[in-house]
Order: sequence, then structure tokens, then C-alpha cells
Amino acid sequence: MFYLSLIEHTLRLPPHLLHLSVDEAIKSELETLFLDKVIAKLGLCISVYDIRSIKGGFIFPGDGASTYTVEFRLIVFRPFIGEIIVAKLKESDASGLRLSLGFFDDIYIPVHLLPTPSRFEAIPNTRNQGRWIWDFGDAEEAQSEEPRFVIDGSDPIKFRVDSVIYPSIPLEQPENSKPFAPMVITGTINYDGLGPVSWWEEAEMIQEDE
Repeated sequence: MFYLSLIEHTLRLPPHLLHLSVDEAIKSELETLFLDKVIAKLGLCISVYDIRSIKGGFIFPGDGASTYTVEFRLIVFRPFIGEIIVAKLKESDASGLRLSLGFFDDIYIPVHLLPTPSRFEAIPNTRNQGRWIWDFGDAEEAQSEEPRFVIDGSDPIKFRVDSVIYPSIPLEQPENSKPFAPMVITGTINYDGLGPVSWWEEAEMIQEDE
């Protein structure tokens, strides 16, 4: 899930950082440039781990800042395909689920990757909001007043990473479209042991009763 990535970058050190030591000033500028940013094929930058080398310090004519070439390591978030991750429910609508890790929110479980059979139960007087229900068991139980296997955000959700993509920045953003996400994770919960963690505690109890 988390990796150390070695990067070389040429940066311009602004004059307002000159009161700091070179190491501190460069680290501060690297954090401004990279933290909470997504680098395509690399992942979400979480932290500057260390600085391996600093070269340069050149001041070009007409510029009051010095330029350095820095080799440093970043801690990045980049899950691999098939990885099992635990997240919390952020949104639930007719298109599926959106999950959050707290520091990253662009995780989606589309309808076709939900447990089968599942159904969507809309919340009255809301726009496309509701909850998903896994109809596990016999038909009478599935249609009971309060279904057992509900995704309502009350407990953590285990999902398996199905894909990680880095969309290109759109030239135009359609009106009312979702905010652009530079990294999108698609997950599945359509396997044994995945979904809200309480599901499998209850499933074990059902098997024991049988």
C-alpha cells in the first residue's frame, strides 16, 4: 500500500526561505510541491521521507532565488491489484459505493462488483441516496422488515483492489459532474470475507446454527 520512491527534482528555492538552513528550506519547498499531490503511475505523495543529495545552489541572472537539483525519497500511497484494504463508507447511491481511508476518498465499488444479489433501497426525499442490501439467505428473510446484511456505514468495509487508474486532466469539466480525481481506485466486495466486517461474524453464527 505504501512505498518509498526515489525522485530527482530541480527546484527553485524562494528567497523567503533563506533564513532556514538549506536542508530545512529544501524540505519545506518539497513538501509544498509534492504533499497531497498525485503523480501519475507513482501514487499519492504522503510524506518526504529523506533527502539523499543536494546539488547546485546556482543563482541565475535576474533571479533572486537559488536553484538546486535534489534527490529525495517520498512515501507514496499506491495499492496493488488484489490488495485487501479496510475503509469506511463515505457515500452510497444507485451507482454503488464510495469509500474513504481518511486521507484518500476516491475509492469506488460499482454495482457489478457488489455481492450478488444486491438491491438498492433509496432514502425518501433525497437525491439518489440510500443503502445497499445483500440478499443473502432465503427469500422470506431477504424481504424482512430489517434485512441482516446492510451496508450502512456502521462498521468498516473490507474490499479488494480491482484497478487503479490515473485519469487525464479534462480540458472541460461538464456542469454538475464530479470533481476531477487524479487517481481512482475501483474495488470489489463480491467475494467471501469482503464487505462490512460484521457480515462474516453473522454468517459464521448462521452456519453454526445450521
